[in-house]
Amino acid sequence: MAKSKTLFVCSQCGYETVKWLGRCPSCGGWNCFDEAVAAPASASSAKAAPHPAKAQTPLPIRSISEADEIRFCTGIGELDRVLGGGIVKGSLVLLGGDPGIGKSTLLLQICEHLGESLRILYVSGEESTRQLKLRANRLHVFSENLYILASTDVEAICSTILQQKPDLVMIDSIQTMCIDTVSSSPGSITQVRESTNAFLRTAKSEDIPVFIVGHVNKDGAIAGPKVLEHIVDAVLYIEGERNFSYRILRAVKNRYGSTNEIGMFEMGDSGLREVPNPSMVLLSGKPQGVSGSCVACIMEGSRPILAEVQALVTKTSFGTPRRTANGFDYNRMNLMLAVLEKRAGFFFGALDVYINVVGGLRLDDPAADLSVALSLVSSLRDRAVDEDLIAFGEIGLGGEIRSVHNLAERIREAQRLGFCRAIVPKSAVSQLSQLRSLKIELLPVSHIKEAFAVLS
Repeated sequence: MAKSKTLFVCSQCGYETVKWLGRCPSCGGWNCFDEAVAAPASASSAKAAPHPAKAQTPLPIRSISEADEIRFCTGIGELDRVLGGGIVKGSLVLLGGDPGIGKSTLLLQICEHLGESLRILYVSGEESTRQLKLRANRLHVFSENLYILASTDVEAICSTILQQKPDLVMIDSIQTMCIDTVSSSPGSITQVRESTNAFLRTAKSEDIPVFIVGHVNKDGAIAGPKVLEHIVDAVLYIEGERNFSYRILRAVKNRYGSTNEIGMFEMGDSGLREVPNPSMVLLSGKPQGVSGSCVACIMEGSRPILAEVQALVTKTSFGTPRRTANGFDYNRMNLMLAVLEKRAGFFFGALDVYINVVGGLRLDDPAADLSVALSLVSSLRDRAVDEDLIAFGEIGLGGEIRSVHNLAERIREAQRLGFCRAIVPKSAVSQLSQLRSLKIELLPVSHIKEAFAVLS
């Protein structure tokens, strides 16, 4: 009888080696090798002669029809936006997020709308059928076309799918699934990879869309091999702080749509509720007449979103001043503080600096630089920014204000929410000819000193 062999598999790229290594020679990751047991190969299969592969006929791309493409609308507009218009038949979608963030809740809410016309199979490896029924009652999911299966056997689940022919399958979660022929525990790298491949083959062969829930590790990445994200067609993340009720659905990979779109939800007692106007929600409760507050506008795909940036500059009680940024890049904050000291003459060397983006949103758009700088100077001078003022612009190392993309959409969104003045880059004035009909005063500036003069 052949003995099982111990292997060490890289959790990032799937590289296998017979001994443990501190650094993966394939992807360069450190401390990413996990122990796995390789299935012994039978003697008969080793001695068998390889069979010649059957030739297949490729199709010209012009002869392939697009008329068969069908997208199922989920009934949740924010989710359809992120997916690119709906669920594509035969697609494999991976949904990840922190524990308790709302992954299973979102899938059950999809079932209520799609269950009106589609047969849905919900496979749970973490909850019993009775537990799922209790949660469905709380979310008001009473669809007659929703079928529940509590199982962790991948081969049995695939056989059920081939037999029942559902229109949509949901797997919750992939870390609990296992294949009996694979000699490793559920959740291991080999089990996760092989289980995903099995569901992929079933989805593509039967043209059935499959949703897979994936757990995340302490680093925020989906647990299991990085190959998992390469196998699936779309990777969605649900983000949000546990202390906030708002959730952001973001696509980091999508073969059938853009990865720049986001969807925003609010977690309530009856599940996730979509937020069609995130800007109004994020600006609600904004204090008036308080220094260190300014409104920024970022672009998430084709959607402009306004968010409040708060800054607090205070005298330090330590030898080294503290720097804290929540929702804004820490290194970018230090860069801007250096530019404000060198190019504008403001001194922050002996002061604590804190930056916070209200609502749990993260500002990765360079257009938010000018809003952050205005909030910093406003807190330093203890002089409030006008309530009807908004600013767009990227700050360079020379203190210049650089142009930003989609300036017209940003200004339209600002006017819709009641802003009367906008500080814009002077280099982008040529782009603003189409905005003459808007009732908003544009203040073009080319340097940060000109922008700060508005506050005086």
